Amino acid sequence: MDQIHLMNVFVAVGEEEGFAAAARRLNLSPAAVTRAIAGLEEQLGVRLLLRTTRNVRLTEAGQRYLDDTRAILASIEEANEAAAGVNAAPKGNLSVTAPVLFGKKFVMPCIVRYLDEYPGVDVSALFLDRIVNLVDEGIDVAVRIGHLPDSSLKALRVGQVRRVLCAAPNYLARHGMPSHPADLQRHTVIAATGISPRVEWKFGAAEDPTLVRLRPRLTVSSNDAAIDAAIAGLGICRLLSYQVAEEVAAGRLRIILDEHEEAPWPVHLVHRESKFGSSKVRKFIDVLAEHLRGHQYLQ
Repeated sequence: MDQIHLMNVFVAVGEEEGFAAAARRLNLSPAAVTRAIAGLEEQLGVRLLLRTTRNVRLTEAGQRYLDDTRAILASIEEANEAAAGVNAAPKGNLSVTAPVLFGKKFVMPCIVRYLDEYPGVDVSALFLDRIVNLVDEGIDVAVRIGHLPDSSLKALRVGQVRRVLCAAPNYLARHGMPSHPADLQRHTVIAATGISPRVEWKFGAAEDPTLVRLRPRLTVSSNDAAIDAAIAGLGICRLLSYQVAEEVAAGRLRIILDEHEEAPWPVHLVHRESKFGSSKVRKFIDVLAEHLRGHQYLQ
C-alpha cells in the first residue's frame, strides 16, 4: 500500500480514537481503514493501537509514530506548497492560539484582515490562558508571553509587556497610595490566577527580588473580572500592561509602584520547526508581526 496513504489513515485513527470516525473523516469504508492499519503494523512489525470494544488507544510506540507522522505529512504539504511557488495564494486550514485578552485585542483584528485577503484559508483560533502544545494540539502559530524554554520551535520576538499593579483613583483616594510593595499587606488585593496564581508576589530585579506574601480578598480566574473589580474600586490587582492599557489611558485605573516592577516580559510568535516555509503560516506571521511590532501597548 502507498505509505502516505497509510500514514494519513493512521493519523486519522489516532486523532479520532476510533476506526469508524476515521473512516467518516477520510470518506473510506471501516473495512478499508482496518486493512490499512493492519498493513501498517505488519510493515513496521510493531503494535501501534490497542483495540477494545469501546475505543482505540495508542500504544507508546503508536504515540511516538503519530507525532513523527504528523510532522512528516506537514512537511510534505509544505514542500508541495513551496514547489507550487512562494507566490502561490495560501490555502487550507490555519490554527492559531493566544492568551484570551491578547487574542481579543491584538490577534483577532489580524485574523479578520488575513481572511479578507486570503479567501482560500480557514482559521481556527484557540484563545486560552494556558500554554498550548503546538505539536499535540496541531497548532500552527502561537503567541507566547514570557521567557521561552529551549525547544525545537522557531520564535520571532514582536514586543514586550510589563507586569503591573493598578487600582482605581477612587480606591487610592480612600486608602492611600502604597510607597513600597510591603505596603500591599495593608490593602485590599485582587488576585487574577491567570497572571499571579500564587499569593506571594515578586518585585524588582530577578537576582535580588522583593517577595511579598499576600492574602487576597478576591481571587478570580478571569483577567476581565479582575479588571472590572479594580475599576469598581474594590482594591489593587496585578495584571499585564497590555490588559489594562486602555483603562489606564482613560483614567479608570492608575498604575502604582512602577519603580518596583520586574523586567519586561518578551512577546514572541512561535511556530513549528520546518524545512519548508508554508505560505499560509508565513504570510499570517508577516501580518501579525507587523501589527504587533507597531503597537504602542507592546513597546
